[in-house]
Amino acid sequence: MLRTLCKSKITNVFVTSKELKYSGSMGIDSSIIEAADLLPGEQVHVLNVNNANRFTTYVIEEKSGSGKIVLYGPAARLGEPGDELVLLSYCQMETKECRNFKIRKISLGKNNRIKK
Repeated sequence: MLRTLCKSKITNVFVTSKELKYSGSMGIDSSIIEAADLLPGEQVHVLNVNNANRFTTYVIEEKSGSGKIVLYGPAARLGEPGDELVLLSYCQMETKECRNFKIRKISLGKNNRIKK
């Protein structure tokens, strides 16, 4: 049996900009993508702390070290620059693999920089 587990959780994420006229998705600083074990194109669940919107989209890579978190396309209607987000990604694995699995948790600080 496959189970679905939370693979990566990124907290204290702040939207830096948005662009409505775009085909969709969410731009994330590539250094954050790497630290959270995400891939460009990977599905993420986005929870907006400011307005309670929850939506699913996919990752687009932004320049490393830029601190950019950008809502593109329809997602731009679900948040504003300065809104706080929580980002989640999931994976599926067999029950026995789940026993030793550890979620990757990343917390961001000022300017969306990874806290050490």
